Amino acid sequence: MQTEPETRKAEYKRERVAMILRLVGWIALWLQIALAAASSLMLVLAISGRNFNQAVTPAPETGVVNSGGGTTPGLGIGVFWAFCGILALLFGAYLAFRQTRFARRLRNPNHILHPKKTEVMRVLRLGVIVGLVGMLLTILGGGATLGVLLSKSISQPQGVAIYNPARFIRSLDIFVAMANMNGIAANFVGTVASLGLYNWLDNQQSG
Repeated sequence: MQTEPETRKAEYKRERVAMILRLVGWIALWLQIALAAASSLMLVLAISGRNFNQAVTPAPETGVVNSGGGTTPGLGIGVFWAFCGILALLFGAYLAFRQTRFARRLRNPNHILHPKKTEVMRVLRLGVIVGLVGMLLTILGGGATLGVLLSKSISQPQGVAIYNPARFIRSLDIFVAMANMNGIAANFVGTVASLGLYNWLDNQQSG
């Protein structure tokens, strides 16, 4: 049976864990949601802009509408990986929200409702994995997009007028790269938060 000082120490430790879980969970949640919203907006602008260019871009010297001249071939793969990265990011945000629920349950006077440490550690471990997978997906998307833009810039002749719209590098093309970069940053935030909490809780147990 625990003495009163031991009980107070255990309650203080539990309250501290709840406070850290709540603080880090909310920070990670809102940062990931904000960056996911920014990435989604950039993808929407890029996709809608590409579709608009497809519809209205005239063919060179003829004025006839060209269905493919206003788009950048190869950027679709960058859009796909960015979308997959956003899905991973949203799942990571959900895991961060679960951390805040764990903190709320830890502050409940009813000890039966307190989450088990193995349950919390499992969610944190899953958060690290999801963050790493999300970073991998968005790195693939960013690499593919930058490769397309690089090849496009190299193919442009210097000092010569360009009449083919498909050879221009437009701001809408950059949006795809920026969406992937935001995805990398957001998944990095989730990974660091989950890994930091995991190591901190592990040290709390050993201490």
